[in-house]
Amino acid sequence: TIMCYDRYVSICKPLHYGTLLGSRACAHMAAAAWASGFLSALLHTANTFSLPLCHGNALGQFFCEIPQILKLSCSNSYLREIGLLLVTGSLSLCCFVLIVFSYVQIFMAVLRIPSEQGRRHKAFSTCLPHLIVVSLFLSTGIFAYLKPPSISSPSLDLSLSVLYSVVPPALNPLIYSLRNQELKAALWTLM
Repeated sequence: TIMCYDRYVSICKPLHYGTLLGSRACAHMAAAAWASGFLSALLHTANTFSLPLCHGNALGQFFCEIPQILKLSCSNSYLREIGLLLVTGSLSLCCFVLIVFSYVQIFMAVLRIPSEQGRRHKAFSTCLPHLIVVSLFLSTGIFAYLKPPSISSPSLDLSLSVLYSVVPPALNPLIYSLRNQELKAALWTLM
């Protein structure tokens, strides 16, 4: 979300970039990101250590994620699941709305640029890799956490956790380097 705001300010308000994204504003945004991450981690940790586990404590997963831990609980975890869903959903929805709003503003500003100036292509090439990475991460994460329990299986859960935690970071360098003309030419020769 912060990267998206940075792109928004640099494209839509370039003359105000220094004042809108000064060191104080960056410190506030970093503190907000750390605070939301800390809140989420605290919620997951508190849920983990307060659950009575009666199915053992071994997970068939790479990561110790709260949905799998809730499955091991012998108590009714419905309220915990609803609470986690509300907190995670509200944080995710807030970020998603801000990202969509920023990109709508960016695309409207870019489309107002006359195409003969050549800046339209540069603005799109700056924003599209970030949009691709965010879309890939959000779509895999949303499907992993919000899939119906009826289609849940240990192998599918394991595959989805690997998909959203390994694939987006692995594709990050490739997606961001597609702006490099030499890399594009090398990829075209490989195909």
